[in-house]
Amino acid sequence: MADPRKKNRYNVPGEFFVDSTCINCDTCRQLAPEVFNESNDDYSFVRAQPESADQTRIALRALLACPTGSIRTVGTNRAKEVMDDFPMLIDHDVYYCGFASPKSFGGSSYFIRHCDGNWLIDSPKFLPHLVERFEKMGGLSYIFLTHRDDVADADRYANRFGARRIIHRKELSAQPEAEIVLEGEEPINLFPHFLVIPTPGHTQGHCALLYSHPPNDSKLFTGDHLWWSRVRKQLHASESVCWYDWDEQRRSIERLLEYDFEWILPGHGQRFHAPSTSMKTHLETLVHRINHLQEVPEETW
Repeated sequence: MADPRKKNRYNVPGEFFVDSTCINCDTCRQLAPEVFNESNDDYSFVRAQPESADQTRIALRALLACPTGSIRTVGTNRAKEVMDDFPMLIDHDVYYCGFASPKSFGGSSYFIRHCDGNWLIDSPKFLPHLVERFEKMGGLSYIFLTHRDDVADADRYANRFGARRIIHRKELSAQPEAEIVLEGEEPINLFPHFLVIPTPGHTQGHCALLYSHPPNDSKLFTGDHLWWSRVRKQLHASESVCWYDWDEQRRSIERLLEYDFEWILPGHGQRFHAPSTSMKTHLETLVHRINHLQEVPEETW
């Protein structure tokens, strides 16, 4: 739990605060950007105390989702008030899991409720609450792992539900007992409506997953490949968090222009929704920026 003795000096006075154990993963800023912000010292902090019941609820969600327990309230711990908000519906049959894991640096994970078997995209912490909620929603059949950084407790969820883990061979050392191992750099139709798009760059075997829900609702789970920047109001990718090969990542981003989708659902950074034509324009702008500008403004998430 957050420690009042370690309060970040940037916090405004009031009920909520962030302490110095924060790892700057961006989880709280994704969930409650009107409450939390990023300091120059690479910490999150409370920029404005909640002023309404709705703002308090989203701040409590951020508190509960924080992977390091770095957010706290001065008074009674009220996290249980929002426990049942997770998994949190994003759109149609896709949910944000919450309960980010420090093993994946607070990476976001997602749940797809599907008639042919439910999917987990990357992994949250293994918690009884999520196990119970997944059970009530029909269990888990598949766990798609975008890359080695965000596997977290995937093995525990796989064992609990008998789910089949899916990962690229070049990331296999992170989940050596994975049941489905992907090969190569060509797109792979795993099942109807589920297309794997290899996107090497951030790591060598990084993959995105395109989930198409007819008639007009496609979601791209991008792992750490690209995300929406709240600060710049544009799609973004950063060489500063590219662990394998930035040139490969730039080429992988450009290949995404071949596909239509309405959602970007990243492991880190902000989710983004737009009509497919607008999304294509945003992606073209990103490709131009990273391919033709001498300097790409650096930003983590």
